[in-house]
Amino acid sequence: MVQKILACALSIFLFGVVNAQQTEKIYLSGIDFEHPVEWDFMVTGGMNANQWSKINVPSQWELEGFGEYTYGRWYKERGKSPSKEEGFYKYKFDVDESLEGKEIDIVFGGAMTDTEVKINGTIAGEVHQGGFYQFEYRITDLVKYGEENLLEVHVKKHSDDRLVNAAERKADWWLFGGIYRPVWLEVVPESNIDHFAVDAKSDGSFYADLRLQNVGSKSTIKASIEPLIGDGEFETVSFDIEKGITETSIETKWDGVKTWSPEDPNLYVLTLKLLRKGELMHEVSKRIGFRTIEFKKRDGIYVNGVKTVFKGINRHTFWPESGRSTSKRISLMDAELLKDMNINAVRTHYPPDPHFLDMCDSLGLFFLDELAGWQNSYNTKVGSKLVKEMIERDVNHPSIILWDNGNEGGWNYNVDHLFQKYDPQDRIVVHPWADFNGWDLHHYPAYQTGVHRFENGENVYFPGEFMHGMYDQGHGAGLHDFWAKLRSSPLNAGGFMWAYNDCAVLRSDWKGDKKYDSNNYMAPDGIVGPYREKEGSYFTVKEVWAPIQFKPRMINSSFDGSFVITNTYLATNLNTCKMEYELVTISDENGTKSSKVTETGSIQIPSIDPDESRKIKMNVSDQFFENDVVRITAWDKYGKEIYSWTWPIHRADYFAEKLMPVAEVSNKAISEETDATITLKANGVEVTFNKENGYITKVVNAEGEVPFNNGPIPLGMDAKVVGAKVKKVEDGIELFVDYIGGIDYIKWLMTDDGRLKMHLLCLTNYRNDGSFDGAFIQENIKNFGVTFSYPEEIVTGMEWFGKGPYRVWKNRVRGTTFNLWNKEYNNTITGESFENLIYPEFKGYHANMLYAQIQTKESPISFYSESDKMFFRVFTPVEPVGRDRRTMPVFPEGDLSFLYEIPAIRSFKPIEHHGPQSQPSSIRIKSGDDGVSMKVWFDFRGE
Repeated sequence: MVQKILACALSIFLFGVVNAQQTEKIYLSGIDFEHPVEWDFMVTGGMNANQWSKINVPSQWELEGFGEYTYGRWYKERGKSPSKEEGFYKYKFDVDESLEGKEIDIVFGGAMTDTEVKINGTIAGEVHQGGFYQFEYRITDLVKYGEENLLEVHVKKHSDDRLVNAAERKADWWLFGGIYRPVWLEVVPESNIDHFAVDAKSDGSFYADLRLQNVGSKSTIKASIEPLIGDGEFETVSFDIEKGITETSIETKWDGVKTWSPEDPNLYVLTLKLLRKGELMHEVSKRIGFRTIEFKKRDGIYVNGVKTVFKGINRHTFWPESGRSTSKRISLMDAELLKDMNINAVRTHYPPDPHFLDMCDSLGLFFLDELAGWQNSYNTKVGSKLVKEMIERDVNHPSIILWDNGNEGGWNYNVDHLFQKYDPQDRIVVHPWADFNGWDLHHYPAYQTGVHRFENGENVYFPGEFMHGMYDQGHGAGLHDFWAKLRSSPLNAGGFMWAYNDCAVLRSDWKGDKKYDSNNYMAPDGIVGPYREKEGSYFTVKEVWAPIQFKPRMINSSFDGSFVITNTYLATNLNTCKMEYELVTISDENGTKSSKVTETGSIQIPSIDPDESRKIKMNVSDQFFENDVVRITAWDKYGKEIYSWTWPIHRADYFAEKLMPVAEVSNKAISEETDATITLKANGVEVTFNKENGYITKVVNAEGEVPFNNGPIPLGMDAKVVGAKVKKVEDGIELFVDYIGGIDYIKWLMTDDGRLKMHLLCLTNYRNDGSFDGAFIQENIKNFGVTFSYPEEIVTGMEWFGKGPYRVWKNRVRGTTFNLWNKEYNNTITGESFENLIYPEFKGYHANMLYAQIQTKESPISFYSESDKMFFRVFTPVEPVGRDRRTMPVFPEGDLSFLYEIPAIRSFKPIEHHGPQSQPSSIRIKSGDDGVSMKVWFDFRGE
């Protein structure tokens, strides 16, 4: 009885006070896994088998400590079978006497997978097959009014239907068992509106198919709409309904409606009332949006007359602690994160929770709703039922723009026609990864994809999956190239990255330090972690897909405050957005770096329609060049941040001079030389070089030895020392190391106050055998610069001024911004360190390093670059243990590196299949060229 009271209370909380003419929803389970109700439960195999106990409903029974975990690629392992346990549920509930005379359905939001339902010992209907779909039984004649009723549910994790298993359980995802979505009673008057499916057009035209029950004489349907937000009054329209009719349609038009789109997700509450002789029999309401979809072969997809490009991602319904049993809170969080990335579309491999579709409607996300079938299809009998269930549940969501019939071969052509039967909007049906019906959803295209597809095909190009994000790969890595190429074609309709979230479960059966399981490399494909931790690609996508794009600009002495921006919205003018600038100063006081905003102002955005570019201008005050960084932030018309862009105001040598502490000393730098070494000494700092190879072999400061050595080792070139000599200069002492090969020379300057400068010059006089033939060409350069050794075990953190805070790859620099950054040491393995997933990762390549300090348990060391656009490599990230192939490019030797060239990271495709920004570089130096210069300061002076 307590549970019944709780269910009623939840119903009132969610839906308000229910009058006798509205559909009454009485929860038998909790509303979600975060607010569950306990039922009696027994499972036949695995954990805690063959004993009656309690289980939370909704839930997946594995996460509750029952049954056995199975990943859907079990069939790839020789001799392995999927887990096939069965679950038995019991729950007692009361049905109030006041409900007698009404119709009662029991509704299951989702159960995996074969589900038999009994009410008071009587089977409610045929066994339901298919784990991702809402289903119901009419139980009016099975319940006892004013008495206790017994609900019994038998759920088979492994279906009796071979093709249901092939479609749902031979798949690249976790296989779960149990009642994982809510269960409720739905109570309606005897005369009722059983179902309605609408088609609401952008001009206000409205059509709806209705299914009715027990319609009496002199009955009417009244239809009205009311804006969900804002003002607006619209006429209520009446339609006469014949007695006994079970199916009918209504049609009208409301003038003055606002259309729905991702950029303007205007919603209306549609209310339909069934009246008999003026008396209200039944009333139903649903949020709808007015929008027109047109699918034009050899052209594209149009929404409200606007050609549409989908900036999309694939999403799994998943949470580590509950599997596919989620909540409204999680749906809202996900939708907000997707919008924050400037994503405008979502695809799933099965129908999601209804509350996620509600979020797509409210916040503005296109949605592709999919009949499951990962790479195999349902049979026609089962598939036909599931199409009906999916569409009848979801048909009125304006966010749903397309229906997917299966995935990657998992479609059944015999059910295609049913989508049109149940959907009055006649949305297009696609077969993801196939060239079908004028639409090419080719998965994982290579950049070079061409023959009768992207570059010279006739179908609308619309990859259902691309930019595979396993571990730290894909997503942002190479996206800029792919996106530029897609946008170059008039047949492009966008695409969907794989995937949104890592799917690592919190194992209820694992003890010890390891708690989360992503089945090795199978499930860590997300741009966010299991708890939605943001990976580096998150911010790359946010920048690349920002609806405002800046033309590249360098700030110099002639800067007048102007920038050129392009509008990549679908239909929104940029003058509805807000833009502000900040001037930031980076300073050093007594060796402590700080960042301060010194000036702010607004930037007026003129009228800029989609696909137009125009100039904007910020104020340039007399004090402008006293600052260091320009930051411009834009917000959309709803106040959501679009992105923040940054530009350095000065070049690297300016920042080195400004930020590097200089000490007043009376003593001069000196040198000491042996047969094998040369040591430079000043102000308590001693740096010893090996005369044979030019490497630093020992560094000492006032606090003791600094373990920085074994370099500079050249990367991307060969070089050999041919001589070394020391001379006094005005502000210190200089060691000149002469090379043959890729390096011309390195000048080491030890200043009188103990700072060490490396001035390296490459490739101006390339000599291997003492001659120079007028040109030097080197291909396939993945790393270019120099590297040193430093012990990782003493490092505690890093502070740096450059583009951060996340590490980068050659093909994923976008998404980083100039600032003074700090991060503590961590050993995060993206897609695997789920027990301690700390972002940003500490180790890897860092872009545009101007200053960096490695903080340690001993004496810190600092670096200042006088060379622009230098990458700073900090140690080597750990490869995931569970990988099936190398996930990262091979890192160069050493620990700390200063580089002009770094490698790209692959995704699902090898580097060769990516665009130009992912490819290794080549270098050509001709006689008379200045060559390649690198200038870096080393500060070993300690605190």
